Amino acid sequence: MKAYVFPGQASQFEGMGKDMYEASEVARHLFEQANELLGFRITDIMFEGTAEDLKQTKVTQPAVFLHSIIKARMAGDAFVPEAVAGHSLGEFSALVASGALSFTDGLALVQQRALAMQKACEAQPGTMAAVLGLDDALIEQVCHDIDEVVIPANYNCPGQLVISGAVAGVEVAAERLRDAGAKRAIMLPVGGAFHSPLMQPAQEELQRAIESTQFEAPSCPVYQNVDAVAEQDPEAIQRKLIEQLTAPVRWTQTMHNMIADGVTEFIEVGGNGKTLQGFVKKVDRRFPTAAL
Repeated sequence: MKAYVFPGQASQFEGMGKDMYEASEVARHLFEQANELLGFRITDIMFEGTAEDLKQTKVTQPAVFLHSIIKARMAGDAFVPEAVAGHSLGEFSALVASGALSFTDGLALVQQRALAMQKACEAQPGTMAAVLGLDDALIEQVCHDIDEVVIPANYNCPGQLVISGAVAGVEVAAERLRDAGAKRAIMLPVGGAFHSPLMQPAQEELQRAIESTQFEAPSCPVYQNVDAVAEQDPEAIQRKLIEQLTAPVRWTQTMHNMIADGVTEFIEVGGNGKTLQGFVKKVDRRFPTAAL
């Protein structure tokens, strides 16, 4: 069984999408539709902007979403997923690719998500750190024992977990985790505590938008971040998408569950085409991966 997986923030790169725009009428139409819906020419930034330009949250999230979805649309009949999953922001791409959301609704939600997260970051600054080489259970215990807000946020693959929370909490946790034997505990250059309770204001704002959006039954199982299990019920998909901003991304568990359910090949769609393939190999090197 073939699964398509969709990357999230940090998979952007300079010039992303320009080749697609120049090569395909389908791509040009969707990019121009996005320019109109977003209210600014995101294509100018994607095609000609600097890496710094692409780091702006209001740009990064719709840019990564567009790159994934347009790549899938260009594949046409060759794009027939039997299962889909997306890492954080990539979950919106997975939902559109599977037919649970329309392209325009997906893009609108991604834009609202980006703006709500930016607002939450400005109201209550936070940060994240990548922890390498420790068991998840030990990291969970260290975070639990710290008074400041700090939680496991991204279970990326065995031996790599990202923590998130208040700046002081993450700094203390990183120090304790180094002392506990972590190979590395690296502070990440992000402006917020994504997938932590500090994103609650953003979740409340995005909830209203999600609840007013029409969701359909997807064409294949969607493995969502909050619980890592296959889902095809539109109401359940909608509910879990609301929970996503303050809950951990359970990507390691998602990969294990997809493999247990019969997935034999993973195709990464969009972004730099490398991040999620690397995570799959850390879960089980026997599984073939590729980029669309």
